[in-house]
Amino acid sequence: MPDLILGPVLRYVSDTDATVWVETDTPCEVEVLGHTARTFAVHGHHYALVVVRGLEPASEHEYAVELDGQTRWPEPDSRFPPSVIRTLDERGPVEIVFGSCRVALPNDPPYTLSKDEDERGREHDALRVLALEMLEGEREAPHLIAMLGDQVYVDEGAPETREFIRSRRDTSMAPGEEVADFEEYTHLYWESWGEPVIRWLLSTVSTAMVIDDHDMHDDWKISRSWLEEMRRQPWWKERALSGLVSYWVYQHIGNLSPDRLGEEEEFKAAVEADDAAPVLREFVEWVDDDGEGKVWSFKRDIGSTRLIIVDDRTGRVLREDRRSIFDDHEWDWIQGEARGDFDHVLIGTSDPWLLTPALHYLEAWNEAVCDGVWGGRAARIGERIRRAVDFDHWSAFRMSFDRLKKLVEELGAGRRGAPPASISVLSGDVHHAYLAEAGFPRQAAVRTPVYQAVCSPFRNALDAHERETIRLSLSRPAHAIARMLARSAGVDDPGMGWRFVNGPYFDNQVATIVIDGRSATMRLEKTAPNSERDGARLETVFERRLA
Repeated sequence: MPDLILGPVLRYVSDTDATVWVETDTPCEVEVLGHTARTFAVHGHHYALVVVRGLEPASEHEYAVELDGQTRWPEPDSRFPPSVIRTLDERGPVEIVFGSCRVALPNDPPYTLSKDEDERGREHDALRVLALEMLEGEREAPHLIAMLGDQVYVDEGAPETREFIRSRRDTSMAPGEEVADFEEYTHLYWESWGEPVIRWLLSTVSTAMVIDDHDMHDDWKISRSWLEEMRRQPWWKERALSGLVSYWVYQHIGNLSPDRLGEEEEFKAAVEADDAAPVLREFVEWVDDDGEGKVWSFKRDIGSTRLIIVDDRTGRVLREDRRSIFDDHEWDWIQGEARGDFDHVLIGTSDPWLLTPALHYLEAWNEAVCDGVWGGRAARIGERIRRAVDFDHWSAFRMSFDRLKKLVEELGAGRRGAPPASISVLSGDVHHAYLAEAGFPRQAAVRTPVYQAVCSPFRNALDAHERETIRLSLSRPAHAIARMLARSAGVDDPGMGWRFVNGPYFDNQVATIVIDGRSATMRLEKTAPNSERDGARLETVFERRLA
């Protein structure tokens, strides 16, 4: 009799359609609300994505998951309420939770301590605390959770996965206890998504996901020399292909609307194959070699709000004379989706577009040095600095920074449709949270408020020393020194300004954008001690009107 290994995970939801993802232990037919799908196999594992169509807008549907006609979700005697699909109401308010960076660890000491108290500590899981508040009736479920990278960590946490890795190979050989192949990735996802409270949350709130470096490797695609060095490692190709195949299976296909899913040749081939692994490995090898970031990018329309999720890792152009976050194909796609009349435009990227001004100038300086403005020896030193301090954000890829700036200017000035009420770039990655407001030259005629909203981590808080480093980058002396250094390397000012209006904040945290017509508000909440709920609760850090 088939059974669920992982899931259900509620993925795409619109006003009438939804998709539900599952992993099962054997091949079977999966049914949700009268809609069915056969499982497909990848390296002997079995998955299905059930497309549910024809739902009423602004409605709620409790659902079960049947495998070959037998109910396997909810589990017998479950302590959790039924899983629910909530279709969107184009007229009503919408809540979008976002953030990134969630390491999988047990939810008790020492893992719930801070890094300063115990090196194993990562404090309380903010997503889990959010779910507990939903379960206790203290808050309504959001309509969407945008998970902006590092859903899994190949190199950190996940003690059950590390134990599994040690049981099957010699970890004294590279890559040590890091994930090496598809089988180990499956354990990483089971540990990250299988905790009972998180599993219930993912079954009842729609999720959108995008890849970042720790899904693959710290510093993934930070530079060409890094990539060349990694490709010389005998274990890297298997890691890279397995990582992208598992991303396709566990994250990517659920991002897609039913209509786009029906156009995906790889999905059609996967469901028809006896084992989809060869098909998918060939596909992701092409993606990895050619840098096709467009493959993973997607958009969702939430009422009159457009959410554009940009893959800012896979499609990177890493030539020293042309560094870019994305290739031209992905950029053309982004420009095409950022056109029309919207109440709000949200652009989701794992890496922040706007950092602290000092860090912006330092990364821009580093790019110029790595490109040889101070000669070959300095370029080699610059490359070591780039990797050591993770200079891999938009400001370290100045061409992409400028392109996004121009796009935002055109949106805000009404040159791509009626000016939206707000434009927000939503990001994670940097293990702190903040809200920055951008300003543009008068001649740009930008009429829309523009923000960079960052929320990180869900669970992987910095230690005291790391926090002080970020705070230092906000100081006036740091800004002045970094700007002077950048100018000495021939780096121009960015042609716009921005300031932190809230933050930085360093706890495990979740952010929420609430959209109601032409108004929008951002709220940031952090985990705080609470003896009555597994030791933690969510406490509001700030709430700010965006439009």
